Amino acid sequence: MPAIQLIVGLGNPGTEYEPTRHNAGFWFVDALARRCQQRFRAEARFHSEVARCLLEGRECRLQKPQNFMNRSGQAVRALMQFFRIPVEAILVVHDELDLPAGTARLKTGGGHGGHNGLRDLISHLGSRDFHRLRIGIAHPGDKNQVVDYVLKQPGKEDRRLIDAAMDDALDVMPLVIDGHMEKAMHQLHSHNK
Repeated sequence: MPAIQLIVGLGNPGTEYEPTRHNAGFWFVDALARRCQQRFRAEARFHSEVARCLLEGRECRLQKPQNFMNRSGQAVRALMQFFRIPVEAILVVHDELDLPAGTARLKTGGGHGGHNGLRDLISHLGSRDFHRLRIGIAHPGDKNQVVDYVLKQPGKEDRRLIDAAMDDALDVMPLVIDGHMEKAMHQLHSHNK
């Protein structure tokens, strides 16, 4: 498997969205940037905030698209084309309703599962073969409540669980960036049940 050259966190820009469940992807890449002792900076040509991350000798880029979740594909495609990054070398981090809070799962490829950020990415990249890190936020129980739910802040206990799952995922990032996805999956999924 190729090394990961780009890790994209999905979320919505703006302080009012920062603490909401839909921004779990942003929370993750922010935490990863802190581990790499890097700061994001605005890059207008990529409609994004971008950082570089060096983990155990391997470098990759971190991206937070700034043109809202359902239009994030445009930003990712701009950066990917500029740096000639193949779709198989991209990891997309996003919130996942179908996983309980406190769970993080790696996977490769698949559909969008109704997630607007993934739907736009698949459309703009012309492929679904990118890797994903799914951060569980749990489901409100009624599909009619989903929009309100993802745009609200999780309760204190859910946020604690989400942060713990993200810590587990951060620990396997050196393996992921190095291209050892199977090993990273095994470590994350056995530790993070």
